[in-house]
Amino acid sequence: MKILVIQNRMGIGDMIMFLPFIKAISNYYGEQVSLMVKKSTKASEYLNEEKYIKEIIYLERSEGEKKHAGVKGFFNLIEDFKEKKFDKVFIFNSSLRFYMAAKIGGIKNINSYKLLRKKNQHIIETAKKFIRDTLKVDVKENPTINLRSDSVAQEKKNYSISNDETNIVLGTGGSGETKRVPSRIFLEVMKNTLKRGKCKFFIATGNAKEEIEILDQILKSDLKEFCIPLNNLNISKIIPIIKNCDVSICNDSSFSHLSAALNIPTIVLMADTPLVYGSYSSLMHPILPEGANTVSHDTLGKDKISPSEIQKKLDEILSNVF
Repeated sequence: MKILVIQNRMGIGDMIMFLPFIKAISNYYGEQVSLMVKKSTKASEYLNEEKYIKEIIYLERSEGEKKHAGVKGFFNLIEDFKEKKFDKVFIFNSSLRFYMAAKIGGIKNINSYKLLRKKNQHIIETAKKFIRDTLKVDVKENPTINLRSDSVAQEKKNYSISNDETNIVLGTGGSGETKRVPSRIFLEVMKNTLKRGKCKFFIATGNAKEEIEILDQILKSDLKEFCIPLNNLNISKIIPIIKNCDVSICNDSSFSHLSAALNIPTIVLMADTPLVYGSYSSLMHPILPEGANTVSHDTLGKDKISPSEIQKKLDEILSNVF
């Protein structure tokens, strides 16, 4: 049986959030699944060890890669489906486009979100209901990413990661300016943590100008000797480093999702996005802006994240780790 799963949200975090549901489909049928996703998910950089995924097929709809864009792209999608000869498809979307392409492309068994119902869909609850309604399965597990043990061991050696010190991931980047907590907040937590013992900080961020500014502010501080920047590495090289760490402190960014999926306790600084993005995994520990009971788009709370609240949660996590 050939099974296709379509997940067309854009980001790494979105991709990771859907992993338990994709795995549930594979487990139910006892078959590997083909996964169709956008290139912006960078799925091939962190899902290559997942035994339930047979292949990753990238949707090409962005500038320079428009195979699946527009009217012509719709017919290309149909031809791709015909060529692959899928028996079943699960579409994690209310897209009429994907539904019709699958139908015309000869896929007999089509499972999709309710068509044309995109408004106000809860990213987790809608997916849970979809799997419950189609497979009669309740999905409750955390997302997980598997790595080869030899790659983890190699990066431990490469970066001289010692069990005698606390190794902390700092996810200082983020896809939007309102998500990126100021460097002063990270620096205060770093200084207080160093007072408690030996630490090494692995700074995970992108290379956008605004993200590099935060990285530079940290590296120009008197804490530079304790920092290892990871901004020039790709995801596949960064994740075995993260796997060697004891805890992560991240903005709502790719690295908060990756860290939690790697089974690393992850403190998520929730400044300006819905709380679900920092709380869907039991490995996630969200920190909200001072005075806030929840967060959503336009909370604009990055300057109200309390270093003392981060420190309190960090100390609690480390007391359970060591």
